[in-house]
Amino acid sequence: MAASTTAKLLYALLGSATLLSQATVPPAKQTTNTPLGEKLFSAKCAPCHGNKAQGGAGYSKPLVGDLSVAQLAKFIKLNMPPGDKKLSQTEADSVAAYLHKTYYSPLAQERNRPARVTLSRLTVKQFRNAVADLVGGSQRVISWEPVGGLKGEYFKGRSFDLKERAIERVDPQIDFNFGNAPPADKDFSPHNFSISWSGSIFAPDTGDYEFILRSDHAVRMWINGQKQPLVNGFVRAAKDTEFRGSTKLLGGRSYHVRVEFSKATQGVNDDEKLKNKVPVGAHVALYWRRPKGAEEIIPSRYLYSGWTAPTFVLTTPFPPDDRSIGYERGNTVSKAWDEATTNAALETGRYVAGDLQAVTSVPDDAKDRKERLLAYCRQFVERAFRRPLTSDVQKLYIDRQFETAKSLEDGVMRVVVLALKSPRFLYREVTPAQTDAFATASHLSFSLWDTVPDAQLQQAAASGALATPQQIAAQAERMSNDPRAWNKLRDFLLLWLKIDEVPDLIKSQKRFPEFTDAIATDLRTSLEAFLEQAAWTKSDYRELILGKSQFLNGRLAKIYGVPLPENAPFQEVKLDPEQRSGVLTHPYLLSRLAYIENSSPIHRGVLVVRSLLGRTLNPPPAAFVPLPASLHPNLTTRERVTLQTKNAPCSSCHSLINPLGFTLERFDAIGRIRTEENGKTLDTTGTYLAKTGATVKFNGATELAEYIANSDEAQAAFIEKLFQHIVKQPVLAYGPSTLPELHRSFKESNYNIRKLMVEIVLRTRP
Repeated sequence: MAASTTAKLLYALLGSATLLSQATVPPAKQTTNTPLGEKLFSAKCAPCHGNKAQGGAGYSKPLVGDLSVAQLAKFIKLNMPPGDKKLSQTEADSVAAYLHKTYYSPLAQERNRPARVTLSRLTVKQFRNAVADLVGGSQRVISWEPVGGLKGEYFKGRSFDLKERAIERVDPQIDFNFGNAPPADKDFSPHNFSISWSGSIFAPDTGDYEFILRSDHAVRMWINGQKQPLVNGFVRAAKDTEFRGSTKLLGGRSYHVRVEFSKATQGVNDDEKLKNKVPVGAHVALYWRRPKGAEEIIPSRYLYSGWTAPTFVLTTPFPPDDRSIGYERGNTVSKAWDEATTNAALETGRYVAGDLQAVTSVPDDAKDRKERLLAYCRQFVERAFRRPLTSDVQKLYIDRQFETAKSLEDGVMRVVVLALKSPRFLYREVTPAQTDAFATASHLSFSLWDTVPDAQLQQAAASGALATPQQIAAQAERMSNDPRAWNKLRDFLLLWLKIDEVPDLIKSQKRFPEFTDAIATDLRTSLEAFLEQAAWTKSDYRELILGKSQFLNGRLAKIYGVPLPENAPFQEVKLDPEQRSGVLTHPYLLSRLAYIENSSPIHRGVLVVRSLLGRTLNPPPAAFVPLPASLHPNLTTRERVTLQTKNAPCSSCHSLINPLGFTLERFDAIGRIRTEENGKTLDTTGTYLAKTGATVKFNGATELAEYIANSDEAQAAFIEKLFQHIVKQPVLAYGPSTLPELHRSFKESNYNIRKLMVEIVLRTRP
């Protein structure tokens, strides 16, 4: 069935279901024994909200949400019904209890309209990763090394003859100014020497990377197995000292890189003549510009001395995946998506067929070339479909394509394109019929790595070693310690903190002249280093929220008051431990959640409410424009925000947002500590009405962080959001007990995030 026909059928079925769910149902007959809450709901609420809280003439949205009974009662007491005659406290409590139990709460929603595991296609990231791994075969992804850097080979001459190699070492970065001296005192001439650096570069984000080589001598660079240099300054004019090249990379993967530098005195090859000549200076540095980032020397944490196999990186653009309910999912089949998968399949087929010998390792002159290419295609299709091929499937997808092809290259291309357009590749196994070991392997791999199973997982499924809960758990544990699992967790953390996009971070140069593009990039690197240590190395949710260390280099240390040398590399430091606590007070996050000149309690409060506490907020009734500070120059930011949001339409949400955002007012627009604003001492007190009904009071960020770290409510929110990111399905689709059971095991593991990932995968396997 064509994708468009399938979509129309699905839309028709969904439309019918929607119409049925919204059909008018006669109100339940009232009796003398009807509880007070139900009577009040029918009399006071149903006329506007519908007799099943499904929405009505006065209020079209269904009455569902995540407020506790106490919070709901408070809202009803203040706001409902419209007009002057409000309910008494007893009446508000009664109707809130009835509404919460019958229609409003997540459990009530589960009873009334049970969540279901829905058919899911591959997300864009899963498609790109899977194609890269299918083309590359079962090449192992490079593991992190304890010391970052590239292998440097130093040669006593302008060529790269191994006989002239004098030094071999790991250099943390490529950033050298040799002046007019040799690179070492080991019989090097200051006139002629060369260096080759090789290893791998880890790309944290998917997108376009620009690489920049700066040198006053010959330099060039290759990346990801390219035959031609991406950056080439080996033949250069005397005035040229900067050379650039751009390429697209997939995030979470390492790419082989080689950089060559050669110093020579032009026109003089006689060593005797060189002895009497004054050496010229020499410098070389390797920079990059990450997607939407500023130029920077490539940090050592992204450099490794090991070799990595080439990775095929799709360049076909895709429409973005749906995120309307808070997490990325593959739930829509649009014409644009269908066209993108077709173009991507064709791009992949052309790449494979265009260089068969390099991709398949089958020599062009091999006597058994056809048989070996058929074997490559069988492996490709088996991995794409995530299970062994039946004879009928092999005939359709492989044999018939070779029989009708004009050449072996054409046959391979046809197989690749047909496999990548097949529903067997594009859709995840979610039906009860597919509950075998291969479905389990696919579930583990896409949940933890966002790609097809690797060779070890395939072999386990094929050999019967993925049958028992213990065997499945062992594979999940292995996979959770792989760098690909960190990349999946890293993606979640950036989404959770609403910083997955990297827009320009601009501040007023009048107020913050020291805040440059380089500082903004350094702050991003600092946050990523903290997330990696807290959530991956230590894998501790409490460390993520309460950690007292941050990572700063010399440039950041100068701004944030830490005594480090100006050229100091990134290192772990204690940054205002009495005022700061974990990710919530990281300067990058605070800077993002602020205006050009001033802090923003609203942006900071919304992050706490939605992400850290897992609460839902309605969009503001109208476009929100903050009051300029110039209109009220004597007011603090807290006073201005309170003034603007005190009216009734705003107060229902801002009574929750503002008090939490105010606890972070100790930090200015670039996340520095301050004690006063406009000559007034800052008020950093705040409150929160918890789902238990208790009002919690805070004084400053550290007390708020303590609550978030130890609150069952915040922990459950973190678990649910991580669940959604891993499984791409709602947690209630797996039963109302799933979230409480995950929360219990999370506590038992001492809040270990990696163990939580494994537990989520195990509880949701087919």
